[in-house]
Amino acid sequence: MRVIFMGTPEFSVPALQAVHAAHEIVSVYSQPPRPAGRGKKDRPSPVQARAEALGLPVRHPASLKSPEAQAEFAALKSDVAVVVAYGLILPQPVLDAPARGCLNIHASLLPRWRGAAPIHRAVMAGDAETGVSIMRMEAGLDTGPVLLCARTPIGPEETTAELHDRLAAMGAAAILEALGRLDRLTPVPQPEAGVTYAAKIDKAEARVDWSRPAEEVDRLIRGLSPFPGAWVEIGGERVKLLRSRLAEGRGAPGTVLAGFTIACGSGTVQITEAQREGKRPMPAAEVLRGLVLPERLG
Repeated sequence: MRVIFMGTPEFSVPALQAVHAAHEIVSVYSQPPRPAGRGKKDRPSPVQARAEALGLPVRHPASLKSPEAQAEFAALKSDVAVVVAYGLILPQPVLDAPARGCLNIHASLLPRWRGAAPIHRAVMAGDAETGVSIMRMEAGLDTGPVLLCARTPIGPEETTAELHDRLAAMGAAAILEALGRLDRLTPVPQPEAGVTYAAKIDKAEARVDWSRPAEEVDRLIRGLSPFPGAWVEIGGERVKLLRSRLAEGRGAPGTVLAGFTIACGSGTVQITEAQREGKRPMPAAEVLRGLVLPERLG
């Protein structure tokens, strides 16, 4: 099929490569390059960089609201558009342009976790499983009917980074299946029951509150790893906590029990990986060689 591919971050790259191998991608749409790095030079998105390496034409309009942008999109005469974490709202004329509609790869089991941060929110909420949904897009926020989904359990010590990579690969496989069976798949409307929204992660959520139950603290640490990273202040330095597990022990909230094991409002969390300011992520034992913990963390 003639496919328009629309995506921006690293999560979208496996799907781009899978679709490219099986279909004709007539154009790739991605967010415009952004300033990055120490020199703040414009850097293309991961999707743009990979598309250019594959020799695919790339467009990065700042918006799709103008009649000109919509006419350019329609002129591609695509059979279908595949959308994966693109980051721009698709106006109705864009949704209507491909002959067989726009399909979205969403990293949750819809209708749970509609919105911007479904992977983070699933881990932070302690969900036992998640997955990817292939949805036929409509004007609402992730409200369209679902063509198929693939499920996977969330491990007890799994981080958002690990789950992200697994779901990206699952999404690539699922979109190929959906494109191959498009004539035989029946879109199923999403039920009203079970709708939740995965709000964009606010950095204000990232400071660890040791008065919370250990299960919540553990999920926060794993859910915000690697970005933006749950953090605690130690000796005036902000230290990111990147991996953790539930542990044994009791004490007042914030009490350092042994090594990097911290008492919470109920239960205890052991930090297994952390990152000091200006340094790389390291196992907790290595971090503690150069960092003295107080008796209690605030």
